[in-house]
Amino acid sequence: MKPAPAQEAIAHTNPATIPTAVSVRRRRTFWEAMMVPVCRVALTIGPTKEVGLGIRSRYYGVMADSSFDIVSKVDKMEADNAINQAAKEIETRYDFKGVGASVGWSGEKILMKASAEERVKAVLEVLEQKMIKRGISLRSLDAGEPFASGKEYRIEATLKQGIDQEHAKKVTKLIREEAPKTVKTQIQGEEVRVTSKSRDDLQATMSLLKGADLEVDLQFVNFR
Repeated sequence: MKPAPAQEAIAHTNPATIPTAVSVRRRRTFWEAMMVPVCRVALTIGPTKEVGLGIRSRYYGVMADSSFDIVSKVDKMEADNAINQAAKEIETRYDFKGVGASVGWSGEKILMKASAEERVKAVLEVLEQKMIKRGISLRSLDAGEPFASGKEYRIEATLKQGIDQEHAKKVTKLIREEAPKTVKTQIQGEEVRVTSKSRDDLQATMSLLKGADLEVDLQFVNFR
C-alpha cells in the first residue's frame, strides 16, 4: 500500500533539518546574546539608525580629545624662602654693612632698599640668585627701576601670577602658526586650554613653547 502524502513527506524529510529542542535552545541563546549589547547601546547613547555605529560607540568608544592647560604661577612658599635667604645673606655680607640694605614683602610687592642706587641694584641681584635656586624663573619677577625716596633708593618688584590677555594671545598665535594643525587653543581667564586628538602633537606643542622666547614663565598642567 502506498503511504499517505503526509507520511511520505515525513519519511523523506532529512532528520538533520528537523529543529530539536537543543538546536532551538542554542538559537535562542545566540540571538539573546546578540540582543543584549544592542539594548545596552540603546540605553547608553539612545536610538540610532545604524546599529553598527551604536555597537561601535558602546564597545570601542569615541576617542575623546586629549588636552592640557598652560598656566603661569609662582609658588608663594618658594618665593618666601628666596626672600628670606636673600635677607640673611644681605645681613651678613661685608659689602652691605652700613648701607641700610634690606629686602622683604611690602603688601603684595617685594621692596628692596639701600642708601645708594648701586647698592639697591646689588640687593636685587642677590634676590634673583636666590629665586633661581628655589626654581623660580626670573620671567616671573617684574622688577622696576631704582628710585629715590628720601635719603635712600628703592626697587619695587612683583611676582607675575597668571597669563594676561596680551601674552595669552601671543601664546595662541604661536601655537596656531607653528604647532601641528590638529592642535586647538582656547583662552580661559588667566590660562590657556590646548586640545588635540593626538597626544604626540600635544607633546610637540609643549616642546615648541619651552623653546619659545616669551616674556612669561609657562607651566603645563592637567595633561589628560
